[in-house]
Amino acid sequence: MSTWFPQQDSLPLRDIHLPAAPPWWPPAPGWWLLFGGICLAVATGYLFFRRVRRARIWRARVLAQIRQLAGRHASDDVAHATALHQLLRRAARCYAADSHHLQGEPWRRVLARVPVDNATLDTLMTLEACMYQPRAGFDRVAAETAVQRWLQAAWRHVKPMESGDA
Repeated sequence: MSTWFPQQDSLPLRDIHLPAAPPWWPPAPGWWLLFGGICLAVATGYLFFRRVRRARIWRARVLAQIRQLAGRHASDDVAHATALHQLLRRAARCYAADSHHLQGEPWRRVLARVPVDNATLDTLMTLEACMYQPRAGFDRVAAETAVQRWLQAAWRHVKPMESGDA
């Protein structure tokens, strides 16, 4: 009898050979994309954190300056109104470069570029009137609150200046 198959003893069968494990370096392209995305997210988060921190420091300095002005000019309403008005003028330079010499209605228009209510604008306009009157009586708390409200609304629309002052 003739067999078409070889005898078992002549050709022993071996197990299936698996390929070698892939090396861990260099990683696949997907891992490079994931690593790049993580690096980009970390860098963006750091820049955002730095910007928020710088803005928070700037705001704290301005609010501390308002409190310092209130303490420095506790008995002099004219000096207090003048100091608050100067602080507003420095901050308004972000909206109009010529704000340092505007008066009356043009000054009101510069202040109105920041979205605040009319009562706040009226209170801010009284600062200009109070600083030129010898015995100007005005509501100090309302003026400080109006300045803080205007500055906080301005912070939302203009990024803080790089210099240390307001």
